[in-house]
Amino acid sequence: MVIREHVLAGYVDDAGGREALALARTIAEVTGARLTVAAVHSPERAASVVEAQAALDHAADLLAGFPADLVAHESRSASRGLSVLASRSGADLIVIGSPAGGAHGRVNLGGTADHLLHAATQAVLLTPAGFTPSGGPRRFTVAYVRRPQCDEAVVSAAGTAARLGVPLRLATLAVDGADPDPLRDDLALALRLAGESTGLAAGEVEAAIGEGDDVAAAVEDLDWVEGDLLICASSEDAPVHRVFLGETAFKVVRAAPCPVSVLPRGRT
Repeated sequence: MVIREHVLAGYVDDAGGREALALARTIAEVTGARLTVAAVHSPERAASVVEAQAALDHAADLLAGFPADLVAHESRSASRGLSVLASRSGADLIVIGSPAGGAHGRVNLGGTADHLLHAATQAVLLTPAGFTPSGGPRRFTVAYVRRPQCDEAVVSAAGTAARLGVPLRLATLAVDGADPDPLRDDLALALRLAGESTGLAAGEVEAAIGEGDDVAAAVEDLDWVEGDLLICASSEDAPVHRVFLGETAFKVVRAAPCPVSVLPRGRT
């Protein structure tokens, strides 16, 4: 499923870190998942240990009593540290924020995100800059094209939607004048898959096509609501059980006006 039992938030003491922490806490609260908050520090600077612990103390204040494991983890890079810690602790979702300097309300991809989106064995949840959660997810949207890994994402998202009682939407893009009719046929098959895999009624799953001259315009054409969470499958080039995004998916992630979860290939 999209959200299972253990959420790992990568925390740095800046706006992006605080936004990721708030989202991770909300996800854990809604799903009943265990929450771990990690501050990764470098082995090359002795002061980084103290800085990591200070960051975790601040994170604890922000959590205001919400139960979480607070971990300072040594690694030469934040991305590798989070991946290793997630594997050791059994976390199945890594939540990170957006670095400063990017567009407000959009996911900004820094070095940590770029590495995780090419190597993580867990789902990665990306937090838009300036994002403030208002309760749990209110709708799951799956970015769909007719490929096996997207069918896996549909099954995974449908299972989580059914468990949480959240509506599910399957969306695809018609870019630069592409004929939407074949896309409607693909979505019809995906709708059937979602229902058959979970028992969701037809009214609980909808389909949508975004149209535009480019990917960003087509994403914007979709009707987005507060509380949306976008789910993307990994590329067909991804090794089994790893995350890997292709060029088009990267454009979708950067254009999305909501948090985006990227699933490893072959894990439902």
